[in-house]
Amino acid sequence: QVQLAESGGGLVQTGGSLRLSCAASGRSMSIYSMAWFRQAPGKEREFVAAIGFSWSGGSTSYADSVKGRFTISGDNAQNTLYLQMNSLKPEDTAVYYCAAVRGIPPTVVAGAYNYWGQGTQVTVSS
Repeated sequence: QVQLAESGGGLVQTGGSLRLSCAASGRSMSIYSMAWFRQAPGKEREFVAAIGFSWSGGSTSYADSVKGRFTISGDNAQNTLYLQMNSLKPEDTAVYYCAAVRGIPPTVVAGAYNYWGQGTQVTVSS
């Protein structure tokens, strides 16, 4: 099985940028579909972006709220997933989680993923 560990969160001003990393260990992430989710206080966990390393040649998908601002990518040599976040807004404030699932295409449904990291806090000040 794969273990996931996020890093790169922090405090940033509105309009700023951050790059989150998710280090995968135990198995190569190239055999998984992987995604980023986020959860703000008092809200449900929501889909942010996904990438299908083993499906559709690594196709990506994004939530409408982050499309054009966030980019998901992966470095298979480093076995690391990234989320580049630009033009950050206060409403992007949340704990960000990376997730992985094997055997299905990437999906926006959190319950479909069976491997999760511990999360990293992103706070965007206004």
